[in-house]
Amino acid sequence: MEYVIGYCVVILKVAFGLGFVIFVHELGHFLVAKLCGVKCEKFYLGFDIAGWKLCKFRWGETEYGIGILPLGGYVKMLGQEDNPAKLREEIERAKQLTGETADLPDDSTPLEAEQALYDPRSYLAQSVPKRMAIISAGVVMNVIFAFLMAVAAFWMGVKDTPCAVGGVFPGEPAWQADLRVGDEILEIAGKKMTKFRDLQTAISLGDIDPDKGVPFTVRRPGVEEPLTIVVKPDRSRGAFIVGITGPSTTQLALDRKTWLVRDRRVAQIGSAADRAEPPFCNGDKIVRINDKPIDNYAQINRELAQIVDQPITVTVQRDVLDAKGKPTGKTKDVAIAVPPNPMRHLGLVMKMGEVTAIQANSPAVVAGILPGDVLDNLSGDPMTLPDWLRRRAGETVDLNLQREGVQTPVTTQARLRRPIEFANSEILNGPVGAPALGIAYQVLNRVDSVTQGSPAAKAGLRSGDVLISARLIPPDEETLEKPGSNQLEIEILFDETKRNWPALIGTLQKLLPGTTVELTFSRQEKEQTVTLTPVESAEWFNPDRGLLFEPETFDRKANNLGEAFVLGGQETSDALTIVFRTVGKLSTNQVSPRLLGGPWMILKMALLKADEGNAKLLLFLTLLSANLAVLNFLPIPLLDGGHFVLLCYEGIRGKPADERVQVVLTYLGLAFILGLMAWVVGLDFGLISRR
Repeated sequence: MEYVIGYCVVILKVAFGLGFVIFVHELGHFLVAKLCGVKCEKFYLGFDIAGWKLCKFRWGETEYGIGILPLGGYVKMLGQEDNPAKLREEIERAKQLTGETADLPDDSTPLEAEQALYDPRSYLAQSVPKRMAIISAGVVMNVIFAFLMAVAAFWMGVKDTPCAVGGVFPGEPAWQADLRVGDEILEIAGKKMTKFRDLQTAISLGDIDPDKGVPFTVRRPGVEEPLTIVVKPDRSRGAFIVGITGPSTTQLALDRKTWLVRDRRVAQIGSAADRAEPPFCNGDKIVRINDKPIDNYAQINRELAQIVDQPITVTVQRDVLDAKGKPTGKTKDVAIAVPPNPMRHLGLVMKMGEVTAIQANSPAVVAGILPGDVLDNLSGDPMTLPDWLRRRAGETVDLNLQREGVQTPVTTQARLRRPIEFANSEILNGPVGAPALGIAYQVLNRVDSVTQGSPAAKAGLRSGDVLISARLIPPDEETLEKPGSNQLEIEILFDETKRNWPALIGTLQKLLPGTTVELTFSRQEKEQTVTLTPVESAEWFNPDRGLLFEPETFDRKANNLGEAFVLGGQETSDALTIVFRTVGKLSTNQVSPRLLGGPWMILKMALLKADEGNAKLLLFLTLLSANLAVLNFLPIPLLDGGHFVLLCYEGIRGKPADERVQVVLTYLGLAFILGLMAWVVGLDFGLISRR
């Protein structure tokens, strides 16, 4: 019952927050219209489509209500109409009630004479400056609201993620440039970085030449002077990315229950860490792996990358609790035995694909390996090749390469190195990384061979079969009812542009034991479907032992009201700038429109932020209010910005634009907005692919 109440509280906070963003926008229009003496007939949150509404009441001359469609709001003023079909009717209704039926003024009628035709309390009877003030008041209110929310957030205190590297995806630009786990990013293209969001904004919305690359200034543990590393961002996923994740601490996930996350586990269910003896506990801080002292997460990552197939002893620092389970302020060291983490597999050996990326300063560079080369499969399975190479660190191996345009194989040698970190292949269409050699390569969707006695062999798969899709089906209800066992069905597709076998295998390692795979494949142009139960390998192990770490954060809290105003002003300015830059990058196609979010995405983000705390929700409302301000003031007919442009035209010429022109522009604006809504809703619900 407690969680039901808490969940309802989160929903109410989100509903109030989102509703208030809309309310302050419409309140701006309403208050300035009233100050200018304009009659406001309606004030609605949401739209009362076909007269449908949740509630309404009348106070004075204005009807207040909540419409059935919660996608905005409006203030209905006498003489102002956004519906092009009712525009002329509204203009006629706004005339002075004298019984006269004078025609609309022609194009030669002076502005003052035209305004005299209308009811003095109508929107149309007001001067151009007054109407400009009314139209822009909503946007101004949204900016003020964004600022106040940001000030309140920093007065409470906000946790932010530092601008550092917590993980690097194989084959991605950061991996190619040799950025490493533990690197602290100080500057990007000369601009100082303080939080991880700064990096995301600088890359996705910066003025980037992908051929020249972007200089990163980083501080690397163990290196005295900062390094300059040039990264060439990739735009294949709709926006420029570099392929890194935020930093982690050495502490395991805290038992910090929220209303949306009931159980914070310290290890993935069924992983080696989940089978450790004695068990790990929430909040344990890793201080040693075997005999190596641990000071930061980069050291943990490095040790796990190098000790893959052997049991390890992890020493943690644990709080001592009293009889009531409360911390006493004392700690103790606990040694925990963690077995190797076997890889789950299906018994399919796929064909080797081409090398997609070479890592800077790697053995592959010295060996002369090039993107596009196809490496002979030394281990027999392209998925186990990284582990085969790791076990031969320090040795020199002979390599045979198939190179495009060269008929005979290219032979070379490479002296393998010890891996300095690990990262599993989990992203769609992502390559497999072999850190001991410094290459990333694709794995094709065609079966090369089938392991004898494996699930795939028992299901009858054979060489030459081509994968079409895989559905990862959660285990039985009893397993799903265990704490932290929430898992949805996942579908992964395969074709020439979706080489997703590494992503399938990587995803399997994260899922619950008992997950089955419904595999659809083509054989001689006929589709077949089989159900496979993954098994654990006796020779192939996952460097990631399943531990779940607490993310690294730092506090941003104002010491006084003045500092809160400064921080709030910076946050509001950043939010407005991000929206402007995003719109600009959309127009140049640097940011794909497939990355836009609609009402459902906004709701999900708001729920997550509300669950993280009031300060996080307020910062999200700051960004949302800034979005509403900027987007509403774009020069698009039907939006406030479109009305403002027409008022500028009227002020310059001394007369309004022709009524027919206004109707056509309004229809165009309506078509654009309806099309945009259909687009973002389609993206939200997966009807339109984001790739």
